[in-house]
Amino acid sequence: MAATETRESPFADLLVIGGGINGAGIARDAAGRGLSVILCEKDDLAAHTSSASTKLIHGGLRYLEQFEFRLVAESLREREVLLRAAPHIVWPLRFVLPHERAMRPRWMLRAALLLYDALGGRARTLPRSRPIRLDQPPHRAILQDRLTRGFEYSDCWVDDARLVVLAAMDAAERGATIATRTRCVALERGPDRWGATLRDAAGDRIVTARAVVNAAGPWVDSVAALALGESAGRHLRLVKGSHIVVPRSFPGEHAYILQQPDGRIVFAIPYERDFTLIGTTDEPFSGDPGGAAISDEEIAYLLAAVNRVFRSGVTRDEVVWSYSGVRPLHEDAAASEAAVTRDYAFALNTEGGAPLLSVYGGKITTFRRLSEHALERLASYLPMRPAWTAAAPLPGGEMADFARFLWAMSERYPWLPPEMLQRLGRAYGTRLVDVIGDAASLAGMGAHFGGTLHEAELRYLATREFARTADDVLWRRSKLGLHLRADSVRSVERWFADRPPA
Repeated sequence: MAATETRESPFADLLVIGGGINGAGIARDAAGRGLSVILCEKDDLAAHTSSASTKLIHGGLRYLEQFEFRLVAESLREREVLLRAAPHIVWPLRFVLPHERAMRPRWMLRAALLLYDALGGRARTLPRSRPIRLDQPPHRAILQDRLTRGFEYSDCWVDDARLVVLAAMDAAERGATIATRTRCVALERGPDRWGATLRDAAGDRIVTARAVVNAAGPWVDSVAALALGESAGRHLRLVKGSHIVVPRSFPGEHAYILQQPDGRIVFAIPYERDFTLIGTTDEPFSGDPGGAAISDEEIAYLLAAVNRVFRSGVTRDEVVWSYSGVRPLHEDAAASEAAVTRDYAFALNTEGGAPLLSVYGGKITTFRRLSEHALERLASYLPMRPAWTAAAPLPGGEMADFARFLWAMSERYPWLPPEMLQRLGRAYGTRLVDVIGDAASLAGMGAHFGGTLHEAELRYLATREFARTADDVLWRRSKLGLHLRADSVRSVERWFADRPPA
């Protein structure tokens, strides 16, 4: 079909623009309330900000210094919700916070952690914070001699890109249309509906919707301008956050949260079994968010952060991967990028016709609650059922206990190597049985692409999880790109190139 040819599409209650965590979460919630939903994303799901986080579900200990008590309390409540909803991709992580005498006093850290525990509420399932000695194992062998006291507290790790994909899968299974590689190029407002022109590889099509949610992340102001023209205004401060990945730099399953001389903090987190994830930075950003990349100065900053604390230094040559994302923070005139609120805000415009709701800011931890609030803003314009996501599992999360689930899968599939079973269980949860399908042996999983990757998994990702390219699989739906050799990566690229268009 020629790119200039226009196709007509069915009418929908809601068009969601943006396939990051906020857009996917809103589409999921809306579809579950009985609304007809179309989500369009110009690239892949979680292609930008939502796959470039520090991979944490957390209250945000440092937000207490900005007096963001509401945000921290809501985040800690949502931490519990997500632990129940997706225990395969969200799991507890213990953090070690060394006390630095030249920085925040020990009493201040203790008071902040006690408040953090209290804001978590009585329903919390994770252990509370406690003081610890750092001049004893295991920390003595890891940290420099000057660090003798510190604290432990709990938060959670998350596979951020998979969280987005699972929300989009849930939306699709409830009737939503998920259109990736589909850009909204025009929006025309009518008295009671919007006409949107969506462009994909096959050409243009017209979507008609009662309401539009603009959840375009760093591009939210651009989409608002597409709909409203110059009257849209600017509401964002764009902040780049970068991370580096190095070979595993300390043993144990705990993480470190490291205070910095500039008042910021840097995390060092066990990552993908063999690596340590170090981040993040906070740098002002301008230009195309899709082109964000780590700078030499950011690499130096992150290396200095860990080398101030760890006995065994990390060198630039050890950086095996880096990634950067642009956070679309709601502009609040804060003096520094680190101090800008991580809370979210909405702009509802109904002047001259059908509603447009733009979403500003937010963080991965609060996506579900943000989605509820977004639909509350649209409740008088769209007939919808009540909120429902607080007790609903995400795809693959239908289990009471992950360890018991994994044991049951080892009994059901005794031919799966333990490392492969662990990875597939963590990635897919109960959907593991759909990935394996009818296979009764490794040979039945199809062609082997290296490591623990087989063709059956690629087929599942392409047919059920909207994957279209090797990068979709190797760097978003998994991080197998860190583990596979170059020839294996090329084999995955060829597999997708040989598939017929979706």
